[in-house]
Amino acid sequence: MRILLVSRLFPIPQNVARGTFVSDHAELLASLGHEVKIVNVLPRMLKMNEARRSTMEGVAKAPKKYDHGDFTVEVKRHLELPEFPSITAWAASRITVPWKPDIVICHTLWPVAYAAKSIANKYKVPWIAIVHGHDFDVALADHRSKRIEALAKSSDKLVVVSNSLSRFDSITIPCHVNVDEEWHNPIKKFRGLFRKSKIDILFPADPRRPEKNHLLALRVGEELETRGWKVGITTLKKQPRAMVWDRMLAADVCLITSTRESGPLVAKEAITCGCPVVAVDVGDMHEWMDVYSPDVSVLADAIEDRLENGQDVTLPQRFQLEQVKNQWNSLLESM
Repeated sequence: MRILLVSRLFPIPQNVARGTFVSDHAELLASLGHEVKIVNVLPRMLKMNEARRSTMEGVAKAPKKYDHGDFTVEVKRHLELPEFPSITAWAASRITVPWKPDIVICHTLWPVAYAAKSIANKYKVPWIAIVHGHDFDVALADHRSKRIEALAKSSDKLVVVSNSLSRFDSITIPCHVNVDEEWHNPIKKFRGLFRKSKIDILFPADPRRPEKNHLLALRVGEELETRGWKVGITTLKKQPRAMVWDRMLAADVCLITSTRESGPLVAKEAITCGCPVVAVDVGDMHEWMDVYSPDVSVLADAIEDRLENGQDVTLPQRFQLEQVKNQWNSLLESM
């Protein structure tokens, strides 16, 4: 099958950590024997505008075409005016490609689904929309809500990556956990002195993103210091994946305090790397491990429990590569 994968989240040369789950999906599709071409749909923007959104770092100067792994990625630009969603939608819908696919797969809806839908309609092929969070967690609740709902319902199949996002007759296919074998480890046990040692807490996100709630993580660290711990907090920005996994190997515990997440995938990666996880109830976390209220004392207690007693948790099979491959294989065959 000839698959055109359309996204605005694919990794770019100046930010290889951006949208790694989309490149993972491209590799999965290729491993199933499909021919995959990738179009990275990006807004026209100035370098100084990247500072407004950390997820857009490197977008302004992204080349028109570049290689990422085994894929050649083509960048298509469109005009984006946040105050005028109708213009943004029109501009995205004008994007075309000279290659006829058998199916179009679109990661995220706003506004790239307009491009995916337009391309699919031009070649009279079906298209699949994949929602990772923002479209339903944020856009569905603001001035774009009618457009987002219309896009979701117009797709031939709507896929969400966690049950917390289920809407509009969607099906759930999670992102698979892609950690190289050499980083796989059993959950580590803390060997230091209780309340007398230095601990490294991993905050597995860019602290500039407000939805990651870095402030709560800092307050948890401060609370632990009042109890006698010497606390260091490591954050992740745009490090290569191998460096992220190294951070997970080195940390004593991974702390997730986000106000919204679809997974989060980093929690599953941390467990795979053997790093204990303490998390608030966000995304699909409650489906497979203990979660906690976003309270400083409660989270500090949970971290101390991880350090003293370890963590007994097993990552469900539904997040493993083979099971996710089987789900995608079945979906594509049905279409």
